This record gives sequence, structure tokens and C-alpha cells, in this order.
Amino acid sequence: MRVVVDASVIVKWYLSEPDSAEAERLHDEETIAPELWISETANALWKRQARGDIDQRVLDGFAATAPTSTIQTEPIAQDIAAALDLARRLHHPVYDCLYLASAIRNETHVVTADRKFFAVVTCDADLAAHIRLLGA
Repeated sequence: MRVVVDASVIVKWYLSEPDSAEAERLHDEETIAPELWISETANALWKRQARGDIDQRVLDGFAATAPTSTIQTEPIAQDIAAALDLARRLHHPVYDCLYLASAIRNETHVVTADRKFFAVVTCDADLAAHIRLLGA
């Protein structure tokens, strides 16, 4: 099955966190993500390293593996108009809505660990089928 994964899930591939094992199981799926997954994941890992939560080696590992990732990385330009519409509709940031727009276009769902994003999307009955909460 094809699924869109967001940065909140991808981070769990690099860190030992709650639901990391569940995130790892997504490696068995065909994963898709808008190209911003790379910068979002790098930023999340950098923040954790800056706080002293993780070692520099995690950042180095990400930098080494991201360019050869098995994630089917899609250009954001193809979904920006849809993401802007979704952001207006949901009153939620465009960068999250890019993942949702990709899922809708690919006729699948986003897997996220972001509970706020999940809650916002599931409040819209027409969009709820396009998102799943990791570990739920």
C-alpha cells in the first residue's frame, strides 16, 4: 500500500521514541512525501541536538541517508494550490497541508504522529479518511 508519511513519523526512524517501532513498520510500505520532509526532519533533529537530547551522529546519519531514502519524494509545486485551499479550510499551516494534499492526490492517507494535525483533519468528515495517527 502507498502511504504519505510526514516528518513527525520520519523523525521516529532516527530516534528511539514512543511509536518508533510502529513507524519502522512503515518501511514495508511504499512511502511518499512532499520534498519538504527533508528540511522539516532535519530541523526537528537539529532542535533535538541543540537541546542536547541527541548526539551529532544522529544528524550526520540523517544527512548521509536522506539523499538515498526510499521515500518517493514529490515536488511541492504540484500540490501548493491544493495545500493553500486546505490550509484556509482547516485553519492549519500550509506545510502540514502539503502532506494532506499529496495524500488526496495519491488517493491514500497521511500517517502522522502529530496529534494536533490529526485532530484538525479528522474534524472535517470529508478529509478524515485521508489521515491516520501513528500507533492508533
